[in-house]
Amino acid sequence: MSDCSVGRGRAVPLRRRSRRSTRGAMPGRHVSRVRALYRLILQLHRVLPPDLKALGDQYVKDEFRRHKAVGSDEAQRFLQEWEMYAAVLWQQANENRQNSTEKACFGISLPEEKLNDFRDEQIGQLQELMQEATKPNRQFSIPESTKPKF
Repeated sequence: MSDCSVGRGRAVPLRRRSRRSTRGAMPGRHVSRVRALYRLILQLHRVLPPDLKALGDQYVKDEFRRHKAVGSDEAQRFLQEWEMYAAVLWQQANENRQNSTEKACFGISLPEEKLNDFRDEQIGQLQELMQEATKPNRQFSIPESTKPKF
C-alpha cells in the first residue's frame, strides 16, 4: 500500500503522525516550554564553577528525564520550581558579574516549609545532592595557607 492519496489526478503524500504526537501525554506547547527551560538552565550553568556546573548539568538532565511521564499537576509544579530556579540563578549570575571583586555566591537556603512538603524520596535525593556538592574537589590541590609566599 502506498503512502500517497490520489487527489485530482496527482499523488499527494499522506501526512504521517509523528511518534511524539501519538503519545498524547504532552501537547506541543508544553514540550516546547520544557525544552526551552531545559536549554536555559544548561546555559545558565555556564557561569557556575566547573565542578558545580558538572554536578548541576547532570542533576538537571536526570530530573527532567525522571519527570518526563508525570501527570499534569506534577508537571506544572515541576516546571514552576525549575523556572524559579532559573530566575534565581540568572539574578545571582548578574549580581556576581557586577560584583566581580567578591567571591561568587550561588544558591539559596531552603525554607523549612518547603522541606516539610517533600516526599521521603525527594529528601533522599536532596541529601545525595548536598553530599555531592560539599565533597572536596580532588581534581585540584589547594593549599590551606592563603598567605603569599615571598
